Amino acid sequence: QVQLVESGGGLVQPGESLRLSCAASGSIFSINTMGWYRQAPGKERELVAAITSGGNTNYADSVKGRFTISKDNAKNTVYLQMSSLKPEDTAVYYCNADILTLTSYSRTGYLDFWGQGTLVTVSS
Repeated sequence: QVQLVESGGGLVQPGESLRLSCAASGSIFSINTMGWYRQAPGKERELVAAITSGGNTNYADSVKGRFTISKDNAKNTVYLQMSSLKPEDTAVYYCNADILTLTSYSRTGYLDFWGQGTLVTVSS
């Protein structure tokens, strides 16, 4: 009933910028937190940035000062503005959201949803 659709990934050179978008759609009652994770080849998936329903944000130390997470509540969309990109930022980026659906609202509570992932490659 709920899906997360990501867009904005691609190939960029070091120092350039990129903005990722993730739109949640479906039978949504409310959204608690939304965030971005990334997974580089041979490495574990890690949290990049997260934003709560109240607008509080949290960033990984490696991206603090370079990345900015934001959201549009009316559109159920979260963004990740990435600036001063480095080769070590290369990874598949996944959108994540804790969502109370119209079904889970009365059954199980919040559910964890993931996007399909979008590849960001930073290389010269």
